Amino acid sequence: MSVVIDDILSTAQSNWTKEEGPYHHIVISSRIRLARNISKIPMPIFQNETEGQHVLDKVKKVAESKELRDDNALEFYRLKDINALDRRILLEKHLISPDHCQEDVRRGLLVNKDESISIMVNEEDHLRIQVLYPGLQLNKAWEKVDNIDDILENHLEYAYDAEKGFLTACPTNVGTGMRASVMIHLPALTMTKQAPRIFSALGQLGLAVRGLYGEGTEAIGNIYQISNQITLGQKETEIIQSLTAVTRQIIEKEEEIRRALVKEKKLQLQDRVGRAYGILQNAAIMDSKEALNLLSDFRLGLDLELIHTDLKGQQLTELMVMIQPGFLQKYKKKPMQSLDRDAARAELIKEKLKGGHSDVY
Repeated sequence: MSVVIDDILSTAQSNWTKEEGPYHHIVISSRIRLARNISKIPMPIFQNETEGQHVLDKVKKVAESKELRDDNALEFYRLKDINALDRRILLEKHLISPDHCQEDVRRGLLVNKDESISIMVNEEDHLRIQVLYPGLQLNKAWEKVDNIDDILENHLEYAYDAEKGFLTACPTNVGTGMRASVMIHLPALTMTKQAPRIFSALGQLGLAVRGLYGEGTEAIGNIYQISNQITLGQKETEIIQSLTAVTRQIIEKEEEIRRALVKEKKLQLQDRVGRAYGILQNAAIMDSKEALNLLSDFRLGLDLELIHTDLKGQQLTELMVMIQPGFLQKYKKKPMQSLDRDAARAELIKEKLKGGHSDVY
């Protein structure tokens, strides 16, 4: 495999984990994803292996064009050439979906070195074009993904209807084919049990709230993905403007509750943060869910200056990736059963927390 994919698989750092974007203390990342299909070729759910390989060959040829290879530094890979553990790491880094992680000779991936751009080939649609940036940067992500989309459209004839828009495998994506989303850390709203009420209101606004890895996954560590549900009848810029405005309102509410907690329940908050820090420093075994929940409390303490440490929020975001099952085994250079992973996870967390001196106030 190439240097690009080797680097991606060997480090937990990505563009969205190592950089600090706007509102990074609450918004971990912004993503724009476009669903596109090639005209006159069956969509993945209906295609046979030969048709799937035809899509891979067409996309590989486009990937070799100057615009994608030089200007955007995208490299093409067939997922059959990437083993199951490494595909798991790509999932943990949000470069592919849980479905795309499953073995299928028809599937492919284009990705650039800093992992801000990735394109899944033959997932639910022929192309799932994704741009991922740190913090709240939906407009910037849209500008980049729109540019990539234009380049691809110059080489591929998209399945498009003058009235309906872009045609997709799932009817909910017909129209713009766009999903705009933010990955957001909301410990205060969750802790005070106000999150369900707000999430219910988001549903009425045409927004969906999902878990850590999107649809069908659990929200762990008080981390949620909020995205648009409607793609038909709205312009891309309108969808982005709406989601950005709603996200800013959620940020304001989360900040308001954080301030209230510090003012009214500082002792209880210090106790919660201190206990989380103590367990993270001393536990001998720890599963993924417990680790993410404790790191959420630790991160809240860091944001509220209840913990004075050399560690930065982005280092905790990177640690979120490092403690996932796939990357953990890659880090330890060996396959591990559940208990061994839990022990290795606890050891890794202690090692990383020692990298920055911390005190709880």
